[in-house]
Order: sequence, then C-alpha cells, then structure tokens
Amino acid sequence: MPVRPMVMGILNVTPDSFSDGGRFVDHGVAVAHGLRLVAEGADIVDVGGESTRPGADPVDAATERARVVPIVRALAPHVRVSVDTAKASVAESAMEAGATLINDVSASLYAVAANGGIGWIAMHMRGEPRTMQDRPTYIDVVGEVADHLVACAGSATAAGVREVWIDPGIGFGKTSRHNWQLLAGLDELCDRGFPVAVGTSRKRFLGSSAAAADGTDHEPPTDDRLEGSVATAVYAARCGVAMVRVHDVAATVAALSVAEHAQPLTTRVGIKDRETNRWQ
Repeated sequence: MPVRPMVMGILNVTPDSFSDGGRFVDHGVAVAHGLRLVAEGADIVDVGGESTRPGADPVDAATERARVVPIVRALAPHVRVSVDTAKASVAESAMEAGATLINDVSASLYAVAANGGIGWIAMHMRGEPRTMQDRPTYIDVVGEVADHLVACAGSATAAGVREVWIDPGIGFGKTSRHNWQLLAGLDELCDRGFPVAVGTSRKRFLGSSAAAADGTDHEPPTDDRLEGSVATAVYAARCGVAMVRVHDVAATVAALSVAEHAQPLTTRVGIKDRETNRWQ
C-alpha cells in the first residue's frame, strides 16, 4: 500500500451543511471539536462557513468571514488549517488568521494562494451547489474531470502556487454512477502528476449503496454511513490518493493504519484450483 494519506478533518461552522449543519455554530463548541479532530489524528482541519450541499443557497462574504476567521485563528497554533471557500475575500481573511491551504470548490482562487504563498486544492464541480445536481451528464466522467483539474492545476503552477492539489469532487455535479466511476478511475487521476485529495465521507451515494446492499429502500441518515465512508477512504488510499477528507477522523485513521500493514493479495504465489479451492 502507498504511504498513508493525510487525513483532513471536516469542521463545518454552518447551520445547514448536509451532515453536521448547526452542530458547531457556537465558537467554543467549534474550537473544541477542531481540537478533538487533532487528538484523533487529523493532519489538517478544514474549516467551512458556507454549505455546498446540493441545493444550498449562497451566503454573503461578511457572514462567511464572521463564521470562519475566529475558528481559524483559534486552531492555527495547534494544527494546519485549511479554509473551505469559493470567495477570494474569505480566503484572504482566513489566510491572515493562519490558514495555509485553500480548499476551493470553485477551482478559481489560485491567484490568492499564489499571492499568499500557501497551498491550494482545485476541486471539480459542475455548475454551483444550487444547480449542480440538475441532470449532470458526461461522456467520460473520469477523463473529463481529470483533464479539467490538470488544466486548473497547470494554471496555478504557472501563477506560482507551489503546493497544488486536485480533487475529483465526489458528489458535486455527479450522479451515484459518476461517483463510483470516479472512484474506479482514481488510479488514472493519481497518474496525472498532482497529489489527489478525495472526499466521500457520509455522502448520499454511500447511503444509496447501503440501502441496495440491505435490499431495502431505506437510506441510512448521514451520521450512520461510517462503514461506507471508511471503506472508500481506504480504497482511495490503496489507489494512491494523498489525502482523504472525512468527518470520522478516529475511525478513518485506525482503518488506514490497519490497511497500511495488510499484505496485498497479489503477493501470494501460485494458482488457485477452482475445484479443490487450494493454491498450487
């Protein structure tokens, strides 16, 4: 297995995020949760002040800054902090407060990162959160997403950003089928020359798959999708992804540690006889 990927812990200081919206709007509660993520093994804490769930309405920059900046400032002495935003002014304020990475769902803020000398993640999204799930279509989702991200990353590199990541944007303008195709194509994305970050944690396509596996139409709620979240994080790590973005840091870190010590099945020598079920 490749070297264990970094784990980015999610901290949404919003009232309406798809999984934990409203839980961490209080400053003290948010900071405490951020420090808990660090204690559980997070390498980075990603602070977001605007929900990007499907159908979410945008918030103004002043509101987003008020949510994000105090949390970034409080956590920055203890852990590397990224800011999850698509607004240049919010990214700049968070950077001044101590953020050293921009997690950019718009894949457009590389100039801010270049000017501040910090890292930048280009994430793929078709449209905007309010419209991205309106019948998204692709001819070759893996190739189209990879080509778009590599072009964005090339622009960032040319602008002077030294730390550039790419993220296929699982769930952002994609159907469940597209999401699974992107996961199956992670090897191709990882071969494009930039470190890859992936976020599958608690997303709806995992709930749909769990319902199908159970033979029911009942999708587990967002906070009951741990197995799928951890399984896809480990799978992404096996494909060479350099960072996974997760809600459940402790479980993910533990699973990645176990997987890191597992011997790949391909090390077994011989051929298995189908009739005797024995290795020869």
